[in-house]
Amino acid sequence: MEPDTETYSFLRQFADSWMLLLLFVFFIGVVVWVFRPGSRKTHDDTANIPFRHEDKPATSEHEEGENSEEERKK
Repeated sequence: MEPDTETYSFLRQFADSWMLLLLFVFFIGVVVWVFRPGSRKTHDDTANIPFRHEDKPATSEHEEGENSEEERKK
């Protein structure tokens, strides 16, 4: 079975030219979207997620339920 060299050549040329251009434009679009003027608040909020429960550790619902039952028994 002989590979279709015509298809290979077409796809190779497409990948070398248009796909490269398309991916470059996509990359520039993502960079512009990340550094857009209104995104600082969103990025700051996301960056501070680990510090939201700084005074006490976050607990799951299951743990909260157990603590509540223990406190009621006391």
